[in-house]
Amino acid sequence: MAKILIAEDEPDIRDLIAFTLRFAGHEVVAVANGFEALQSTIQEMPDLVILDVRMPQMTGYEACRRIKADPTTKDIPVIFLSAKGQESEIREGYEAGAYEYLLKPFGPDELANRIRELLQELGKG
Repeated sequence: MAKILIAEDEPDIRDLIAFTLRFAGHEVVAVANGFEALQSTIQEMPDLVILDVRMPQMTGYEACRRIKADPTTKDIPVIFLSAKGQESEIREGYEAGAYEYLLKPFGPDELANRIRELLQELGKG
C-alpha cells in the first residue's frame, strides 16, 4: 500500500489516524507539527501527506505551500484534515495546493475508505 505522512498536533487524533491507516495496510509516518511535516516529507518522500490546519511552529497551509514550492516534493498530493470548515479556510487550503480538504470529525472507516479512493484517483492505490 501507500506511504502516508500525517501531521497532527493532537496526540490522540494523530494516533487514531495512524492506527486507522496502518490497519488499512499503509505505511505511516506521524509527526506533530507543520515544520516536522515539511522536513519529513523531504526525507520520507511519502505517496500522500495529510495535514491538520492549525499546528504549532508552522500551519498546515504554510507547510503545504512549502511542499508545493519544492521541486522534489511538489507532486506529492496533500490533503487537509481539519475541523476548520469555513468556506474561506477550505479555499485557503486549495489555494495552498491541497488535493482535497476533509473535515473532522470523521469515522475511522470513513477516513480509510476516503483515503483509499483518493489514492486510487491518484494512481497510487
